[in-house]
Amino acid sequence: MEIIMSGSKVYFTSMRTSHHENLLMKLRRLVETAGFNEIDFSKKYAAIKIHFGEPGNLAYLRPNYAKVIADMVKERGGKPFLTDCNTLYVGRRKNAIDHLDSAYENGYNPFATGCHVIIGDGLKGTDEVLVPIDGEYVKEAKIGRAVMDADVFISLTHFKMHEATGIGGALKNIGMGCGSRAGKMEMHSDGKPHVCRENCISCGSCRKNCAHDAISFVEKKASIDHNKCVGCGRCIGVCPADAVEPDEDTSNDILTKKISEYSLAVVKDRPNFHISLVIDISPCCDCHAENDAPVVPDVGIFASFDPVALDMACADAVNAQPVMAGSVLAEKEEHHTVSDHMHAMHPTTDWKVGLVHAQKLGIGSMEYELIEVK
Repeated sequence: MEIIMSGSKVYFTSMRTSHHENLLMKLRRLVETAGFNEIDFSKKYAAIKIHFGEPGNLAYLRPNYAKVIADMVKERGGKPFLTDCNTLYVGRRKNAIDHLDSAYENGYNPFATGCHVIIGDGLKGTDEVLVPIDGEYVKEAKIGRAVMDADVFISLTHFKMHEATGIGGALKNIGMGCGSRAGKMEMHSDGKPHVCRENCISCGSCRKNCAHDAISFVEKKASIDHNKCVGCGRCIGVCPADAVEPDEDTSNDILTKKISEYSLAVVKDRPNFHISLVIDISPCCDCHAENDAPVVPDVGIFASFDPVALDMACADAVNAQPVMAGSVLAEKEEHHTVSDHMHAMHPTTDWKVGLVHAQKLGIGSMEYELIEVK
């Protein structure tokens, strides 16, 4: 792989192994070379942010990778835990009980990983910390409390393509992944949910949990007054019938910028380190209960203290790969002349927008020096 000079250091290793060193050993060596040991883990809580995978999807990272990182934290006197926040959409990770069941089903349990799983925003996705950032779109990010309680933050990301943001890299894993359910609503919309009347069972849970008297019942169905609603999202978390939904009214460009601002809230003012595995590169997010065939060959593992440089390096590496025959990307690129695989896959997205905004926020640099660990 070509070595790109200047900017933040991004370390890379291929998926090749030998009789003397398996892939997990190689991951450890990569992370150590990238400076992981410089972090003071002694008696510190370390959040390892990972996507546990929606059951049915098989492209998520195997728990074996997480165990390597958890073991390294423990060897250095730290207390690691794996974490993710509840999802906004209807699925099997929208509350902590179902989320834990999903994580265990996919192999993320203490016996396999050597550490516990803590759902970052609590039982119903309402346990959050307001983190002031004064961004262009977000003034206070709503981050899962367990994530913010950690002393050290580590992201372990399955790099892939994404239908709304172009790429699902470190920033997506950090920003969207660490937002509470209300935070996810803020990123996806202007923060005003609505009620799907067909699903409403008239239980009154939403009205009981609204601190702003914004919810009333019309013909035995809940209705939200957007003049009173402040977009806290608690009604989404407490609705047992998934009748309260966010409006998908934010453009993809604004969505990716909000994700960058949420990422700033997560990583600022504490040690952080980031690892991305560019393997099983699926065309869409691991939040889907299925995964299509990989669109390009496996590339390798990347690590850096800079999540912006990391995402840029991973995206460049993907674009340098040939398209896998028979994949959905091969079908799409028959009709495209662009050399950008992400744009060919999702033409309505611009994956660089979020990176440009993150660089502007001071999270990191799009310029990087790629250092190969052989």
